[in-house]
Amino acid sequence: MYAVVRINSRRIARDTPSMRNDTHSLVWLDHRLAKIFRFNADSNSTSQVHSTHPHENQHHKANSSDSGHAPVDKIFLEAIAHALPSEGPILIGGPGGAKKELHTHLLHRHRSIAARVSDVQPLDHPTDGELLAFGRHFFDAADRMHAQIGL
Repeated sequence: MYAVVRINSRRIARDTPSMRNDTHSLVWLDHRLAKIFRFNADSNSTSQVHSTHPHENQHHKANSSDSGHAPVDKIFLEAIAHALPSEGPILIGGPGGAKKELHTHLLHRHRSIAARVSDVQPLDHPTDGELLAFGRHFFDAADRMHAQIGL
């Protein structure tokens, strides 16, 4: 019902001594697609999970008894949870409510993964490069902060 597609994997040279060599993950999602970025100081990979209902687009209509919102796609959320790496911190982002639906799903069904979620951030529709840069910046700052606390 869902597809997980590996997009790319590459090594890049970085001059970021503060980012530890741990693997970090950024999940960007809307109700149709999830992009999972795994990265450390010098490499990254990207995979995608597609919704089981990719063409549903509901809008509230006048005199309608329903909310106009698509129901939560639990199969999609479960597929994302299974595509996440088994260790390392996770940042969840995206437009609308899908990011909070994923976080809630993880809290109820995958507590060990939910415990690794560093933050849930609103992110519109940036490019893959912008998402990776955002994730690197977020975890670079978080890693520096944890290093100072550990002193």
